[in-house]
Amino acid sequence: MSEYRLEMRGVVKTFPGVKALDHAQLKLRPGTVHALMGENGAGKSTLMKCMFGIYHMDEGEVLYEGEPVEIKGPLDALNRGIAMVHQELQPIPERSIGENIYVGRYPTKKVGPITIIDHEKMYEDAARVLKEVHLNFDPKAKLGSLSVSQMQLVEIAKAVSADCKVLILDEPTSSLTAAEVEALFTIVDELRSKGVSIVYISHKMDEILRISDEVTIMRDGQYIGTWSSKDLTTDFIITKMVGRELSNLYPTRENVPGEVVFEVKDFTSINPKSFRHASFTVRKGEILGVAGLVGAQRTELMEGLFGLRCHSAGTITYKGKELKISQPRDAINNGIAMLTEDRRATGILGVLSIADNVSVSSLNKYLIGGIMLDDKKIEQLVQDNVAKLSIKTPSSKTLIQSLSGGNQQKVLISRWLANDPDVFILDEPTRGIDVGAKYEIYCIIAELAKQGKSIIMISSEMSELIGMSDRIMVMCDGRVTGFIDGKDANQENIMALATQFE
Repeated sequence: MSEYRLEMRGVVKTFPGVKALDHAQLKLRPGTVHALMGENGAGKSTLMKCMFGIYHMDEGEVLYEGEPVEIKGPLDALNRGIAMVHQELQPIPERSIGENIYVGRYPTKKVGPITIIDHEKMYEDAARVLKEVHLNFDPKAKLGSLSVSQMQLVEIAKAVSADCKVLILDEPTSSLTAAEVEALFTIVDELRSKGVSIVYISHKMDEILRISDEVTIMRDGQYIGTWSSKDLTTDFIITKMVGRELSNLYPTRENVPGEVVFEVKDFTSINPKSFRHASFTVRKGEILGVAGLVGAQRTELMEGLFGLRCHSAGTITYKGKELKISQPRDAINNGIAMLTEDRRATGILGVLSIADNVSVSSLNKYLIGGIMLDDKKIEQLVQDNVAKLSIKTPSSKTLIQSLSGGNQQKVLISRWLANDPDVFILDEPTRGIDVGAKYEIYCIIAELAKQGKSIIMISSEMSELIGMSDRIMVMCDGRVTGFIDGKDANQENIMALATQFE
């Protein structure tokens, strides 16, 4: 009997121009939580996709229960008891929760000579699985009726439904509330006690040190080492991840906020359950943090300002001029940029190149005779931004979906920099990004503020808001409940305002 449930040895995976995995390895013991850590682009997700059969290894081997195996695809992995909850969700919102749980492996029954889906059994099984992971959802309800965080929990139920022996959780808490994180940890503990081997990928150090038994660290596609979690510190993990010490998690900011340039008054959604009577100002060169719990309507308010949502009342003024914004084009034309919360769903154009993604919002500037694109100028724009933001990519023609999360985020920032906007709305700019890439994004934000750009930054990470904001605006249940000066901000006074329900 092998000591390990699953082993990956000498795994090599190469994409055009990029060696994503360079003789990487991983060893999973039964009934343990094994954290897999590394910067974005370190190869964590690629290694897991090799384990789950999404990618085929160029070199290396997988041993499962001590025997060499070839995992031919995700269905083969599921049939062997290997399940994966992906960082980027792929829900089918118009189908039911039960159908999403069993997609690709529906229970069937014979009706005469015809085989059909056994919906009754599917919904019974789905109800049982949901109950097993403490989710009180109707399996017949549309998945699209749930929030992103609830969909993520359904994905975990889907993995549990496969009666897995190995469960891969890739950034499982990236969109969960504190209460939902606790619920997830309860599920993880129960699965561990049943002997399931769990691979836990996260950039959140406190989670890793709390939930994991062992930690494997990767860097640049290579295996760095494996340690017992109880022997590790945050500083040690960061040093091993980035190959250097990060003396400070946030850059020194040299911006000096000036006069008020952007003002919002009494902004109210057409939806009575969304944002209402929101008023605030942003100064030139200021970083205004926006705090609040899930459901506070922070994203909805910013999408309203950008013309993505309808509003019934309120005004937006920039440098004394009232703006009429009814669609994103109006916001863009008035020098407002918005980095959306969900990179994959509303940010990147995954099947297009980096060049296409950078230039898409400013193509009008690169027309020859008003009818033809100036490819040379576009290429120069892309190269300038690749150099300025240190985007790691083999070429401007590389598909953006092949980049790490941190580099994708830099490309999206480049897209807006090409437009030279004055107001940046950044919604969760470092979500799902490792500590090294976070620092680079923080440096970009600090530099923009130093140049006099006005920054509005939504974040669910208290430390990020406190470390980066000149002021913090707090929202609760669709309302602005108060403002805190950056130097006076702490978790307690932010939470007090974030829970100030009517």
